[in-house]
Amino acid sequence: MHQDLLTFLNWTKEDANKLLQFALDLKQHPQKYGKLLEGQSVVAIFEKPSLRTRVSFDIGINKLGGHMVYVDSQGAELKKREDPVDVGANISQWADAIVARVYSHETLNGLADGADIPVINALCDKYHPCQALADYITMHEHLGAVAGKTMAYVGDGNNVTHSLLILGILLGCHQVVITPAGHDIDPKLLGDIQALAKAQNVNLIFSNDMQDLKRCDVIYTDTWLSMGDETPLQTIKDAFMPYQVNRGLVEAVQASFVMHCQPAHRDLEITGELMDSEQSLLMAQANNRMHAQNAILSYLMTDREL
Repeated sequence: MHQDLLTFLNWTKEDANKLLQFALDLKQHPQKYGKLLEGQSVVAIFEKPSLRTRVSFDIGINKLGGHMVYVDSQGAELKKREDPVDVGANISQWADAIVARVYSHETLNGLADGADIPVINALCDKYHPCQALADYITMHEHLGAVAGKTMAYVGDGNNVTHSLLILGILLGCHQVVITPAGHDIDPKLLGDIQALAKAQNVNLIFSNDMQDLKRCDVIYTDTWLSMGDETPLQTIKDAFMPYQVNRGLVEAVQASFVMHCQPAHRDLEITGELMDSEQSLLMAQANNRMHAQNAILSYLMTDREL
């Protein structure tokens, strides 16, 4: 049995690239692989509301011949009801994998500690690895490659930013992250990310100044107001509006495409005009969520090698 996927930090450059190529091939030639998860069951635990993650996992697992059991834990965090290590141990008695969308990364660690089946991070406070793989599949399809390209992330330094950085560096994609002061990425991860970039010979820029955003291939943004954040909208606007992704910014840096993991707030972090434009990859990203997750599930739940 293969390892969990809680973050790509413990992956190698070689395995990351093999996973990307496998995902692309699985999407393009599903008949070549058949029902990889036939007879297998996946328990999906959701502490947070979801549209793309829940639907894409459910339909994707079905397409692979498997069965998904949805566990709604939105009434309270899992750890307030039962220790995650015990939840993982119990689910391992019946299921073949666990998919979890949780508030805290520590909940995932607990599930993984208790389970002897793969645990897949479907989003937590620190990482969103499935989203990152979907995004780099999308980038590869539209630019012909990931290595040597430049991804510019503009906005709040969050879980999506972390996973884009980690997987992007492993795939050889140069990274620029522009955030408002006080909204930088987690300082506890900064050293690991810088060391990874140095080892992979990938350019890495962090800044609070939009003037440091130069030529790039893709501009990526995310919501300014994270789920559960009760900061007044006007306060958010005051800090973030200079970081809006709009037509002027795209033209200034000669970006080919814009990306957003959604849900998106039109005319806040990104203009509606760009979302609906030919440069928008938002629906392609959403489409690739299922293909990315199918590749991850197939790798972790079967004996196939990348």
